[in-house]
Amino acid sequence: MDRPEEKIGIYIADDHEMFVEGISLLLAINGTIVVEASANTGTELIELLEKKIVDIVLLDINMPEMNGFEAAKIIVKKFSSVKIVALSMFLEKEYIQELINIGVYGYILKNTKIQELEKAIILIASGKKYFSNDVGLKLLNAQTNNEYPEEFLLELQQGLTEREIDVLKLIVQENTTSEIAEKLFISVHTVETHRKNLIKKVKVKNVAGLVKYALQNGIAV
Repeated sequence: MDRPEEKIGIYIADDHEMFVEGISLLLAINGTIVVEASANTGTELIELLEKKIVDIVLLDINMPEMNGFEAAKIIVKKFSSVKIVALSMFLEKEYIQELINIGVYGYILKNTKIQELEKAIILIASGKKYFSNDVGLKLLNAQTNNEYPEEFLLELQQGLTEREIDVLKLIVQENTTSEIAEKLFISVHTVETHRKNLIKKVKVKNVAGLVKYALQNGIAV
């Protein structure tokens, strides 16, 4: 029997009813994540939190009455235990930066697959931060301009690029470096670089560690 404390309670704040209904139904399949309620505006979301605190809020940044930025500021100040995950269709550096400054735990693009959203919610509930791959790349690319603090960039390192995931899948399938290079139409040197980056990002010591990580995170497909 599932214990109540193992459930992750969330609110979804978005003014698009079909999106909310679709996400709610898909997340319900997981069993661990419970959508307690939804709000169409930032004002409604704050009212929900005043009645009951949840673990995580999925927060659309563009809503009427009170947008996601304004709502996030209030949540961080009044409901500090609630972890905010920003939802957006926009990959604007300024939006991401402002929300990071406010104190969100994640920034997820709305075209993200439900499996990744579930993974993000579970990781964030445990106290970690999570950003969609494209968001992570956007921020990592800004590193050369020193636009983000070093400790934040380190948190992003576990966000793998699509190419790194391709390499990791082939490693799990026991392909040699030469075989991976041939299948992905890249050089052997590039494969070796990806492998080194993977080991560094997921914080393991060797290829065996990469395989274990892939299996634990559903990447070994």
